[in-house]
Amino acid sequence: MIFLESERLLFRPHIPADMDAYCTMEMDADVRRYIGGYPRTREAAEQRFMGSLKPATSQLRMWATVYKPENVYIGRCGIYPHFDQNGEPIPGEASLGLYIAKGYWNMGFATEAGKAFIELGFNEFKLKKIVTLVQVENDASVRVLEKLGFKIAATEKGEYRTYYHFELEN
Repeated sequence: MIFLESERLLFRPHIPADMDAYCTMEMDADVRRYIGGYPRTREAAEQRFMGSLKPATSQLRMWATVYKPENVYIGRCGIYPHFDQNGEPIPGEASLGLYIAKGYWNMGFATEAGKAFIELGFNEFKLKKIVTLVQVENDASVRVLEKLGFKIAATEKGEYRTYYHFELEN
């Protein structure tokens, strides 16, 4: 079942055949550098992957991202609920996630996926705001978000890392 499609990408539920590519991304130090800070073990990656196989309770979630010309899994992208400090979903808002395998970086896939999910969020789901969080040193992701029209709303200094809070309003 294809959930969404863009020019070069299709977005669908994760399937068991995606596990190796998913785990490769989770075990890659370059991919994980700004999303967790360290690579996962194969066992931890497999455990996390199994959660992605659960039936969707909402269309607001991360979707398997497939490069159509090669019919190959290249990551996971989507918009998912944006939660407040009490863990409650904020009505009319979603968070954007764009995770692309290193072999497919610098080809415009994150921007293409982002455009598709922004359009879906605002036009189909009638969201008022889409947000995302990016580690300050992640220049490539900052550039993608700026191309997509996001603006920095705040900077959060953590104990080990500092993050930009980006927003895009409809």
